[in-house]
Amino acid sequence: METKKITVMPYDVKWEEDFKTLREVILRSLGNLAIRIEHIGSTSVRGMSAKPIIDMDVVINDRKDLNDVVSSLANAGYVYEGDLGIADREAFAYKGEAELPEHHLYVCPEDSPELRKHTAFRDYLRTHPDAAREYSRIKEKGADLYPDDIEKYIQYKSSYIQKVYAELELS
Repeated sequence: METKKITVMPYDVKWEEDFKTLREVILRSLGNLAIRIEHIGSTSVRGMSAKPIIDMDVVINDRKDLNDVVSSLANAGYVYEGDLGIADREAFAYKGEAELPEHHLYVCPEDSPELRKHTAFRDYLRTHPDAAREYSRIKEKGADLYPDDIEKYIQYKSSYIQKVYAELELS
């Protein structure tokens, strides 16, 4: 999940369609293994500035299903990358031949704390327009300050994320 150049752009309604397209690809691959697929991240919040990359969490019933998920997604062109240091959030990179919108795909068991953080943060931003505007401003400034350094960009916006997590009691 390598980011070369950090570009944050104004909200694009196309992101909703991109998510729907990607969700159908994943559902065809996983069938009943997926309980649901959540559109997370800034592209899932109407009106919010974001990197134009769709973030998705595939929710599975249990960790024991992960081997079947890895096999099914491999057949669809995904490569399993492990948890990348975040427990209960397994990452997959798309290496398939079909042209798909740029995206990050994660698989989480239903009881994953990381899944809970992702959806709670998204839902908070969806219901608090002032917070979404502030986070957009922070992301835009972070991209301006660190256009070639994803780690510094993430660090720049992390204090705001942690502030929201604390408000939501998710720290």
